[in-house]
Amino acid sequence: MSSSKFDHKKTPQRFSCLAIVITLATLVMLGKATYMMTAQRDYWMAVAKRVKFDSLPIQPARGNILSCDGQLMVSSLPEYKLFIDFQAMHDSKTDTLWPKKVDSIAAGLNAIFPEMPAAKFKEHLEEGRKKMSRHWQIWPARVNYNTYADVRLLPIFNIGNKYKSGFYTEDNNARKHAYGSLAERTLGDMYKGKDTARCGLEQYYDSVLRGKKGIKHRRKVLRSFLDIIDEPAVDGADIVTTIDVGIQDLAERALLQELREPDVNGNWGVAIVMEVKTGDVKAIVNMEKCGDGQYRERQNRAVSNLMEPGSVFKTASIMVALDDGVVDTTYRVNTAGGVWPMYGREMRDHNWRRGGYGMLTLPQTLMVSSNIGVSRIIDDHYRNYPTKFVEGIHRLGLTDDLHLPFYGSSPAKVRFPQLDKRGKQYVNWSKTTLPWMSIGYETQVPPISTLTFYNAIANNGKMVQPRFVKAAMKDGKVVKEYPTVVLRQSICKKKTLGEIQTILEHVVSRGLGKKAGSPSFKVAGKTGTAQVSQGKGGYKSGGVSYLLSFAGFFPADNPRYSCIVCIQKRGLPASGGGMSGKVFHDIAEGVMAQSLKLDIKDARDETSVVQPEVKSGNILAADYVLSQLGYNPRPDWNGSYANGNPIWGKAVNGNGHIALEREKIAARGQMPDVTGMGARDAVFLIESRGVRTKLYGRGKVEKQSIAPGTHIRKGQWCTLNLR
Repeated sequence: MSSSKFDHKKTPQRFSCLAIVITLATLVMLGKATYMMTAQRDYWMAVAKRVKFDSLPIQPARGNILSCDGQLMVSSLPEYKLFIDFQAMHDSKTDTLWPKKVDSIAAGLNAIFPEMPAAKFKEHLEEGRKKMSRHWQIWPARVNYNTYADVRLLPIFNIGNKYKSGFYTEDNNARKHAYGSLAERTLGDMYKGKDTARCGLEQYYDSVLRGKKGIKHRRKVLRSFLDIIDEPAVDGADIVTTIDVGIQDLAERALLQELREPDVNGNWGVAIVMEVKTGDVKAIVNMEKCGDGQYRERQNRAVSNLMEPGSVFKTASIMVALDDGVVDTTYRVNTAGGVWPMYGREMRDHNWRRGGYGMLTLPQTLMVSSNIGVSRIIDDHYRNYPTKFVEGIHRLGLTDDLHLPFYGSSPAKVRFPQLDKRGKQYVNWSKTTLPWMSIGYETQVPPISTLTFYNAIANNGKMVQPRFVKAAMKDGKVVKEYPTVVLRQSICKKKTLGEIQTILEHVVSRGLGKKAGSPSFKVAGKTGTAQVSQGKGGYKSGGVSYLLSFAGFFPADNPRYSCIVCIQKRGLPASGGGMSGKVFHDIAEGVMAQSLKLDIKDARDETSVVQPEVKSGNILAADYVLSQLGYNPRPDWNGSYANGNPIWGKAVNGNGHIALEREKIAARGQMPDVTGMGARDAVFLIESRGVRTKLYGRGKVEKQSIAPGTHIRKGQWCTLNLR
C-alpha cells in the first residue's frame, strides 16, 4: 500500500539536486588532485620519500672462516655508533629531565670511556642539545655490544623508546679474528666501514662468504617504519680452512723466538707447515719487523716473495743431474781449498778460510752444501746444453703455477737461455749464469714453491697443490668440496727419488742440518744461506743481508709433514742450518708431540687427579677444553665463540661433575676481581679497561694490587701475583 502523502512529482527534482551535488564534489576533488599533481608535485613527492622507500637492499650475513677442525677463526660481529636525537627528545618532552640527569650521564660515559673526562662529555652533549641536533654522535669510534649495552643503561637512554629517549645507534658488522693476529694475513681482512674484502682468503673466497643481497620496501606507519621483505637475503657460506690452530700457534711462537734472538734480530721470517699426502697447509706464518721493533703480519711473503732461494735450490740441481744420468751417487768432484775460479769470478765455499773440503762425493756436496761441488757438477755436464738443465728444473715442478687462493701470488721464475737470431750466441745468458743458478742465485722462487717441491720428494714423487680451503658449508652441511689437486704424478725417476731422500736424511744426521734433527724421529731436509741482492746496488750495498732457509720433512722414514723456514737478516752470523734449522726443529718436535694420542687410563694411578682444576675466567674457553676431555660442564648460559664476546665465570666441582657458572663483571670504570683467573684472562680483562699490568709468578692470580670495585683511570698499573 502506498502512502497518500508521497509526492511522485517531486522525486525527479530530488535526484537532480543530489546528482548536481555529487558532480560538484567530484569536480572539486579532480581539481584538487590536478593541483596536487602539478603545482604541489614536488612537495608531495618529498613527503612520499619520507613515508615510503622502495627496493632497499637487505644485507646477508657474511660466512665464517673456520679452522680444519671447525674452530671459529673469523666471524662478523656487530659494532655500533652511538647517537642522540635531541629533536625527538624535545618532541616527546623528555628533555625536561635533561638538566637533572646530564651530570649523571656525563659521569657514566666517563666510566665507560675513561679517555674523556666527565666535564668534557657534558660540554660535548650540551653543545649538541643547543644545536638541537638529530644526529649528535656520543663517541667518535664504533663500540662492541658490551659497551653499547652499558651506555643504554644510563639515565634517559634507558627509557627504551628511541623516540622518547633520543638514544639510537647505527649498526655495522665488523670482521673479528677469534685468535687475534694468528694467520692474520692468510685469513685476510675487510676494509673498515666498507663491505669490501682487502686480502687473503677473505678476498679470494669473497663470492662464497658474501652471500646474496635481498630486497625490501619500507612504509611509515604512525611514527615508526614497517619493513616488508620482497626477496629475502641469502646468507654466505662458511669456509673450512686447512689451518690447524695448534700448529699455527706453535709455528708462530717458534719463529718469533728465533727472530728476537740478539744474534739474529731478523728483518722478517716465514714458516709453512704442509701435510704431505694432501697438501693441506696446516700453518703459515709471515712476520715482519715494524718501526716500533715489534713483529707483525704485514704481507704474505710466503706466497709472493720472489727471492733467490740459495742452497735449498741445490737439491733440484743435483736431482736434474741424477735424473738425466750424467752422474751417479759415486761421482766425485774436487772442491780444492774452498775457492775455485769460474769464468773470471771466484766460487767460494762457506769454509774457504779454513781450507775447504777438497775431494767430495756427490752426496757430500749436499751434506756440506758445497757451492763449488754443486756448481762444478752442473757446469761440467750442462755448460754446452744449458737449456737441458733448465728444462730439467721445470720438469721437477719448481716453476709450476700453483694457482694459490691469494691475489698477488706468483710462480717461481727460472729463465730459459735464448739464442740470438743467428742461433749462435745467447742474449740473456753468460758463462757464469749456469754455475750460479745451480746454487740458487739468478732465480726467483717463493717459499711456498720450494716447499711444494720438497713435499713432492716426501710424497714419493707426487706433487700436490697446496690446499688452504677444504670445503664450503651452509647450515652444518657441506655445499662444496675443494679436493686435493695432483699437479704431477711423478717429478722424477723412482731411482732418483730414493737416492735424494737418502741424501737429504744424511744432510740432517751427518751434515750441516743437524740442528733441525730430533732424537725422537728422523728428519730430512736441506739448509740454505744466501746473500740477498739489493737490486742495482748489488749484494753488498748498505751492508750484506742474508736469506737463511731450511726445507725438509718429517719423520723421514714415513713422512707426514713438510716444512720450510726462511729468515732474512742483516750481517753475520748467518746460518741456515743453525738459525732456520732450529726453528724447524722446534716446529717438528712440537707437531709430533701434539699428534701423540694416549689413553688417559694409562696415566692414572692412586695419586692421579682425574677431575681437572678449572681456573676462573673466560668459561667459553673452559667449556671447549672440558668438552674435548669428555666432560659435560652443564653451563647455565648460552654462547659460543661466534658471538665474539668472552663469557666470564667460574667452575663449580662436585660429585664428579664440573658446572660452569656465569658471573657479572665490574663496570668498565671499576677494577674487576681477577683472583683465581689465569694470566691471559686476567690481563685481557684489566687492560681492556685501560689499566696496564705487571705479572709475577705463574699459575692463577692469588693477589691483585688494586682492590676489586676500585674506581680506575686509564694508564694506572696493576700488579698481579700468580701462584
